[in-house]
Amino acid sequence: MIETAVTTEKRKKSETLANRLKNIVQKMGVSLALIILCIIAAILSPTFLSPMNLMNIARQVAISGIVGLGMTFVIITGGIDLSVGSIIGVIAVIEAKALASGMSFSVVLPLALLIGLLSGAINGIGVAYGKMQPFIMTLASMVALRGMAMTIAQGQPISPGSEVASKIYWLGGGNVGIIPIPVIVFALIIIICYFILRFSFFGRYVFAIGGNVEAARLSGINIERTQILTYTISGILSAVAALIWVSRLTVGEPTAGTGVELDAIAMAVIGGTSLMGGEGGVIGTLIGAMIIAVLANVLNLLGISPFSQQIFKGLIIVLAVLIERFKKR
Repeated sequence: MIETAVTTEKRKKSETLANRLKNIVQKMGVSLALIILCIIAAILSPTFLSPMNLMNIARQVAISGIVGLGMTFVIITGGIDLSVGSIIGVIAVIEAKALASGMSFSVVLPLALLIGLLSGAINGIGVAYGKMQPFIMTLASMVALRGMAMTIAQGQPISPGSEVASKIYWLGGGNVGIIPIPVIVFALIIIICYFILRFSFFGRYVFAIGGNVEAARLSGINIERTQILTYTISGILSAVAALIWVSRLTVGEPTAGTGVELDAIAMAVIGGTSLMGGEGGVIGTLIGAMIIAVLANVLNLLGISPFSQQIFKGLIIVLAVLIERFKKR
């Protein structure tokens, strides 16, 4: 009897510990994964915590994170946008060519945003009124826009010239104090997107459509207009990323943005945005962007090739999704 009572007591303690661990995972989610990743990175590479390295990570998070925020809007509605990388590519070469021809940056900036807006709106119209699957519509845009970028640039990088490049470098490579300007731009966009998603009617419509599109339609939500707006937001944010990209590299490459769409999707998914729609948020995407940037940075510091890094990135995505599923149980 005494032995049985001791066994029962041990089992209760074991169950209590398991419940505590489960509660911790449920409360912290991917934030816990980011903390663990940072600790491992600091142990593996002392350079990781150096101020210069942390600033580099922040710059990397800013450019890809801006695209990830736009992707979050689209995925919450149950869609996907594969064209964001190609939008960056086509805007990069048009921007560089326009600057090289003598056009001022004050004219090129709104022009780039307009191209992003139109590209996103076309995707949205194809999905909303053409009733095309988002995957197919944006895949077609991805191919067409990349071809357009290659045609404009003739497959070669376009330099706006050293004098012009030095004038626009502030946007991608400048600082305000110790804070990189891309990080400031990213922070402002995070705040705007957060309030739109959480406190505006449009944000509620985005979640409603992703949760149940027919229920949203019956409740009076304009499905088509909301879908077009979400893809337009994704296109505009891709244009912002392209402007920062060209300013930082001071050259417009037709291959700019290649693979960014996969990173953007990964950020959103790692951050808890459901590919089925109806769930997700800005803060989650921010954490997802940080996880990907920290992972890439520490692998670079350890001298691991970019090809092998893709393997780790895939494993992290699977792990993040499993944590989210565990969290919901």
